[in-house]
Amino acid sequence: MSDKKQKQKKPQKLKARLARGFPDRSTSDIRATDQMMAKIRTVYERFGFEPVETPFVEYTDALGKFLPDSDRPNEGVFSFQDDDDQWLSLRYDLTAPLARHVAENFNDIQLPYRTYRAGWVFRNEKPGPGRFRQFMQFDADIVGAPGVQSDAEMCMMMADTMEALGIPRGDYVIRVNNRKVLDGVMEAIGLGGEDNAGKRLTVLRAIDKLDKFGIEGVKLLLGAGRWDGGKEGEGDFAPGAGLDEGQVERLLGFLIIAEGNDVEETLASAESSFSDSATVLSGVSELRKISEMASTAGYGPDRIKIDPSVVRGLEYYTGPVYEAELLGGIPNEKGQIVQFGSVGGGGRYDGLVSRFMGQPVPATGFSIGVSRLMTALKNLGKLSGDVASGPILVTIMDRDRIGDYAKMAQELRTALNPLGGDGQPLGPTVPVELFQGNPKDFPKQLRYADRRGSPIAIIQGGNEKEAGKVIVKDLIEGKRIAETITDNAEWREAKAGEHLVDESDLVITVKRILAEQESDGQDV
Repeated sequence: MSDKKQKQKKPQKLKARLARGFPDRSTSDIRATDQMMAKIRTVYERFGFEPVETPFVEYTDALGKFLPDSDRPNEGVFSFQDDDDQWLSLRYDLTAPLARHVAENFNDIQLPYRTYRAGWVFRNEKPGPGRFRQFMQFDADIVGAPGVQSDAEMCMMMADTMEALGIPRGDYVIRVNNRKVLDGVMEAIGLGGEDNAGKRLTVLRAIDKLDKFGIEGVKLLLGAGRWDGGKEGEGDFAPGAGLDEGQVERLLGFLIIAEGNDVEETLASAESSFSDSATVLSGVSELRKISEMASTAGYGPDRIKIDPSVVRGLEYYTGPVYEAELLGGIPNEKGQIVQFGSVGGGGRYDGLVSRFMGQPVPATGFSIGVSRLMTALKNLGKLSGDVASGPILVTIMDRDRIGDYAKMAQELRTALNPLGGDGQPLGPTVPVELFQGNPKDFPKQLRYADRRGSPIAIIQGGNEKEAGKVIVKDLIEGKRIAETITDNAEWREAKAGEHLVDESDLVITVKRILAEQESDGQDV
């Protein structure tokens, strides 16, 4: 037998690979998201909303089939069977699980039920740039309030949320429409009834592309279809709704109504154009009430605007629908100025809870796309995931005295991060880290502190311990001094930034140096 055959095959190394559409998150993104969500939460609670949490997994029939991406496996939902052969699905939004929660706990819930929640949702869709299969949403909902004043309040809260996040007035708008208007327009052009359900969905998707393709692009999508490149044979072909010329013209006339900024003129034009549709008239009446309430409360059309082109993709909406849109150009990761568009939206879904109840249960709510909004805010300079300072590093000079070093680290953590009577931190967290590498390579410890952005290093060798002393090294000051010294002997003599103090003065010395660094405005 040859030597080659005698040699055992090496086991193949497992390849590390990220599942398509499921992103890893960096420290910077997590910190920026936490900052953003804390501000959003403050606005929600100011309006009287309280938190609730539902699980990632629901019975498939409880979620319902409301996603528009029906050509994907499981109709856009990740599903699997339990050991009792019941189908379960990962939630595709936070609204359908809330409907189940309300129905299941209806007798214990005080109506109207005002709640918010944040969490991951999952969609079995084709991933692409900026389009993930797992993403986070932050929702607020009112269940049990039938009047459109609750929809108006949702829009006002969305506007307040944008401003709380540092987006000035004029750089965002909350656009509002009503599914009743859209449904009535469909009926008026002959697309009513179950037989036309698929065509209606194609029309809604075409209208939803108005801000992307303009009137001419939507006209093509309502008719025979549109080539991605703009000309025949260029790019992929998107089949149209197949409407005739008369239907297309009437729909386009409806969309052009939204061109003006005068709310009353917009609503009056919709009423006159579709005066034969009771559904349209009901929807317009509700939009007028929302507009009047918002305007009276100080939210003019520059903040909350009636816009008949707003569609929203989910099929369970039954009344007012709304979107939060960022206006103007926003730099992307490459520094290119792009139109960012919608960062959240929602609407009324009166039938969702009723599916479980056998009785009407009105509900309305909206959802913020957390990752999308966080990206926009970071690119605008409104959020930073960077930590102001790295950890204070307690170095190790003697492996046999690891307990002493751990005690110093814990003493600093306790002293620098005091808690109030409610157990909450009284100020920003000051991290303290005990070095975990090889104590024999001390320069490596300082290089590690530099890479971590540490403001201070704590050093105690055998001589310092015997004298009851400890070295507190100001790494920022040391770096500044070192830049002015060119001679190695002079650098060693200077002991840049080092403070030899009594062990009992460790905490007070660290606090003093941190205060000096902060007052100097030095970057770590």
